Amino acid sequence: MKIKRHKSVKSRYPGETRLKFQGYNDNIAHNFNLLKNTIMKSIKFLVLSLALSIFFIAGSAFTDGSKETERLHAASNVLKDFGKIKESIPHNLLAECEGVVIVPKLINAGFVVGGKRGRGVAMVRLSDGKWSDPVFITMTGGSIGAQIGVQSVDLVLVFRHKGVLAKVKNGDFTIGGDASAAAGPVGRSTSANTDYKLDAEVYSYSRSRGLFAGISINGSNLGIDKTANANFYGSDITSKEIFDTNKNDSEAVTGLKAALTAL
Repeated sequence: MKIKRHKSVKSRYPGETRLKFQGYNDNIAHNFNLLKNTIMKSIKFLVLSLALSIFFIAGSAFTDGSKETERLHAASNVLKDFGKIKESIPHNLLAECEGVVIVPKLINAGFVVGGKRGRGVAMVRLSDGKWSDPVFITMTGGSIGAQIGVQSVDLVLVFRHKGVLAKVKNGDFTIGGDASAAAGPVGRSTSANTDYKLDAEVYSYSRSRGLFAGISINGSNLGIDKTANANFYGSDITSKEIFDTNKNDSEAVTGLKAALTAL
C-alpha cells in the first residue's frame, strides 16, 4: 500500500504567510493596548474616587464641631486668665448677673473709621442657678473718631438680666442701642450694690497682654452664629433651646461652665 504524500501548497503571493502572522501580531498588540487602556482608566477612576473621598472626609472635619470646640476652650482660657488678675470682675456682680458673653481675641482695628470683629459664646443663668449651654455668637461693630492701629483683646460682657440676651435670638442685638452699656467696675472685693452704681444693663471687661484695656462696645452688634451652633449641636436646634438647657456634657462645655463658676 502506497502512502500518498501531499505536496505543500505554496502561497501564490510572496510574503503572504508572513503578512498573515504580522496581522495576528497586530491584533494581539491592539487588544493588549485596549486592555491596558481599560485598566489605566479603571485605576484613574479609583484614584479619583479615593481622592474625592479623602477630600469630603477632610472637609467634614471642619463641620464636625472641632472649630467650635476650640472656641469653647479659648473662652475657658479667657475666664481663667481674668481670674488671675487682681483687679478683675467683682464677685458680687458675677453672683447677681444673669448672662455673660465671652469673645476671645476680638479684633479692634481703626484708621479714623474703626471696626470690630470677633466670635464668641453666650450663656444665661437658669432658674436653678446653673449656667445654660453656650450659644455661639458673633460680634461686629464700627466707630468714627481719632483712632489708628490694630488691637486684639479678650472681651467679657456681663449682663444684669438674661432677657436682654434672649433678644438676640430674633436676629441681632445692638449694644448701647437695645441696652445701655458701660465699662464695668473692677476689684474682686468691690460691692456691686454699694461701691458702684449699676445703671447699665451690660458691663464690659477687655484684657490685652495681661492688663485691662479700655474699649468702646457701644454700637456693636451681637448676632447668633447659626452655622457654628448647627455644627456643634445639630441643625435642628435653635438658640432659644440652647439657652433653655444645660444638658450638654462634652468636655469643652463642662470646662467652660466650671471656669465661669470659679471666676
